[in-house]
Amino acid sequence: MVPNKEETPRVALGKVPPSQQETGSMPAEKSEPKVSTSRRGFLTKAATATTLSVTSLMGTAALLTNSDDAAANSTWAEWFQGNYRLMTDGEKQQARTRLEKRYSAEFHKKVTVDGTPAAEGVLFGYALNVQKCIGCRRCVKACVQENNQSRRDESRKGKEIEWIQVLKMEKGEFTREKMHKGYPSDAGIQVGGNAYSPTGVVLEGEYHYQPEKVPEEDAFYMPIACMQCEKPPCVKVCPVRTTYREPDGIVVIDYNWCIGCKQCVDACPYWARRFNFTTPNLPEAEMNPVTHYLGNRPRMRGVVEKCTWCVQRTRQGRYPACVEVCPVGARKFGNLLDPESEVSQILAKKNVLRLKAELNTYPKFFYYFD
Repeated sequence: MVPNKEETPRVALGKVPPSQQETGSMPAEKSEPKVSTSRRGFLTKAATATTLSVTSLMGTAALLTNSDDAAANSTWAEWFQGNYRLMTDGEKQQARTRLEKRYSAEFHKKVTVDGTPAAEGVLFGYALNVQKCIGCRRCVKACVQENNQSRRDESRKGKEIEWIQVLKMEKGEFTREKMHKGYPSDAGIQVGGNAYSPTGVVLEGEYHYQPEKVPEEDAFYMPIACMQCEKPPCVKVCPVRTTYREPDGIVVIDYNWCIGCKQCVDACPYWARRFNFTTPNLPEAEMNPVTHYLGNRPRMRGVVEKCTWCVQRTRQGRYPACVEVCPVGARKFGNLLDPESEVSQILAKKNVLRLKAELNTYPKFFYYFD
């Protein structure tokens, strides 16, 4: 039944207290604070929460910096620094100074972290004489020592990292004896008998060879490393833009921003990138203290690394370590924009090829023949 307008609605939650019955008044309702739905109110609360979060991080960092462990002394600024490519010159200097302090404490020697940028009017290029290479792999060892790559030891087998791979190609031949060893019939309707004979075809070699002396008979060698492509597929797939191409043509990695997704490893058609599945094994005595932020500074677990044409040397007017150590002069390096440089002269006068040119990566690493 609908009550009349004059009637007071009944209270269904219990009796009214006597005091209220006498005065005929109800308890005053508590006023709730108004919730701001404006954008300004939202931003104010967000800023407050952010301030508290940053304060918590700084407090945690303060606790870490009191540790005697060099690894723990990485400040919160290093962990949360911006992308090196987008930093100001002052921020870059601060980042390098932090690393110099940490590396010096960790390796017990004075370590420098250079930040020399690309020079104006320089585009680096590399040329390798396949006919001259004897497969000694001195370039591989020099690269490991110069660029602070992880070493192998008895307790960490399989953890050694080498940026350069030297493939051994066997010089095979086609023989009459194999003519009837095809399948599914003797004539080899689908596969001929000579199908699996070594012929020295590009990229069909092995790099774990251990001969008593080199060069071996009936073999030739083909070193492979990062091609420093003009159109690098690794850069295109990186989700955080931690790997990018520098103005002088070198493709670099900001290790502090690498998230270890390995998409660049999958995208590279030259097997040039290495991933640190474990903490790199770099003995103090063997650590090269002359480093570059974008090059041979010590890496950490969970990041990708690769050849940088010894950026710590080449931007100071020196050759890469592999060029200097080659005993037969098979490796040449220089400025592609200088017509008088060694690499430019080779491109103009020799038979030159690019590896996997059909992929349109446009490598600046060239192979040539006399």
